Amino acid sequence: MLDWTAFFSALGLVFIIEGLLPFLSPSRAHKMYTEASRVPLKELRYIGFASMMVGLIVLFFVQ
Repeated sequence: MLDWTAFFSALGLVFIIEGLLPFLSPSRAHKMYTEASRVPLKELRYIGFASMMVGLIVLFFVQ
């Protein structure tokens, strides 16, 4: 069964981590987003997939 407290805690941490760069260095975040928009969609898909796999591996070893 899904523990909603843990789910929303993890979701909150994702938002905090995602917001760190734009908060601490908006100019660097803007530059990074501009560069990311130049990356071909296929490569972005691979990066997203790799990121999900790393997250799954981390979750697997934490439990």
